[in-house]
Amino acid sequence: MSKKDRIFEKEGRKFPGATYSEVVLAPAYEHAKQTFLEPMLAIHKAHLIMLVEQGLLQESAASKIFAGINTIDKETILQSTYDGQYEDLFFLVESQIMKVAGEVGGSLHLARSRNDMGVAMYRMVLREKILVAVEALLSFQETLLKVIDTYKETIVLGHTHTQQAQPMTFSHYLLGMYDVVDRDLKRLKAAYDTCNVSPLGAAALTTTGFPINRKTVAELLGFPNIIKSAYDAIGGADYLGEIATAIQLAFINLGRFSQDLLLWSSQEFSAIRVADPYVQTSSIMPQKRNPVSLEHIRALSSSGIGNAQTVLQMLHNTPYGDINDTEDDLQPYLWKGLHLIDQVFRLTKVVVGTIEVNEELLKRRAQESFATITELADTLFREANIPFRTSHSVASQVVKIAMSRGWNATQVTSVLVDEAANAVIGHPLNVPEEIIRTAMDPKHFVKIRSLPGGPAPEEMKRAIMEREASLHHNISLQHSEVKRIKVCMEKLDQLTSNWDKTDEDKN
Repeated sequence: MSKKDRIFEKEGRKFPGATYSEVVLAPAYEHAKQTFLEPMLAIHKAHLIMLVEQGLLQESAASKIFAGINTIDKETILQSTYDGQYEDLFFLVESQIMKVAGEVGGSLHLARSRNDMGVAMYRMVLREKILVAVEALLSFQETLLKVIDTYKETIVLGHTHTQQAQPMTFSHYLLGMYDVVDRDLKRLKAAYDTCNVSPLGAAALTTTGFPINRKTVAELLGFPNIIKSAYDAIGGADYLGEIATAIQLAFINLGRFSQDLLLWSSQEFSAIRVADPYVQTSSIMPQKRNPVSLEHIRALSSSGIGNAQTVLQMLHNTPYGDINDTEDDLQPYLWKGLHLIDQVFRLTKVVVGTIEVNEELLKRRAQESFATITELADTLFREANIPFRTSHSVASQVVKIAMSRGWNATQVTSVLVDEAANAVIGHPLNVPEEIIRTAMDPKHFVKIRSLPGGPAPEEMKRAIMEREASLHHNISLQHSEVKRIKVCMEKLDQLTSNWDKTDEDKN
């Protein structure tokens, strides 16, 4: 027996081969029965309603097909395993419809293809999962705003290049993160809009010679518009890449945030304390409070980046057309990525919503730090009427002298400033002590930075109110969109039900 014959003996000589079933068809069937059954049935109903409205099928034939659709045993399908009798879920469902409807059941596939059906199912599933992810981001933003409001007067040190830079508030940092998430949200919503258009009616890739109505099917399924080009409807895959990119950036941003929180929760920083429900101890070191929730947020974010990158890699260098690369093997990576967005942002919400901030320690660090020296330079420019670059040099000399003596910022006086001025410009500046003390005060530093985007408490109040209004608007839009799609699906079921009743009444 030749090697080829031995392979056929093991694999079989008819489609599908045993290994092909194991590696490709069986996993695809498992995903399909769990994920695509409901969208497939909805597409069947919408397409059938349109065929009747367009006069392409008689109501009597449609009634039989509707009966076949409505008698699909979903639970039996969910419990089934792939056995190779049918190539995929589509042919299994079609066979069950035809068992009830008879030969006329085959007319359900009039003027369409598995191509446009498949893309439509992918888009329907993805839009639902994007909406869940968007909900998680909105919920996180809602909690984050409350934390921002709590700490809008909590003085902390801001860092650049990991070094102490300038005083700010804890809320100033968090509000920046809020706006990052807001852009993540916009990217997801843009990806949703790109995804939520109907490919149905494109058929294989050239539409059909039958006078169908693509817009009717789109409306019945909750798609606001159709994809204009039939070829693009089948061959376009950038909607997948757009979702993947939005996922990837959201996790990159969240990973950076979690890294900061991990650092600040260390005993060396002691800036924040993660609440007890989200820390674990050591099996050998009883003193440990390990903020493992933040580590999992960081690790899962990296996992989400990996899923998104897999999608982009699978799209790379593929032809622009109908290909399996964009289908059953790729889709689960997007589902997992979107599911992780929901999970990880919900976890981040409860961790951030319950943290404690060591306000006194952070305030003392800011007072003792030379981070306020920028304001001293500004003050010398204003009060001593010297060029800014000169005032900057004097302020720099103040720091050098103080540090050489082991002093901190609270020990800076007008006498020290004059000593520095003598060293730099050859004469004292004679700025009053009270003005120097005010210039070195972190609270004053923050208070006068009240321009739009600054950390001043009054500006922070305005910024919070502005974002609250935007957040409430976004939440309202989100709920409206979820409700709109739900209403479309309910209407579709009602039309099916009414059709059946109408046919029974006629008989």
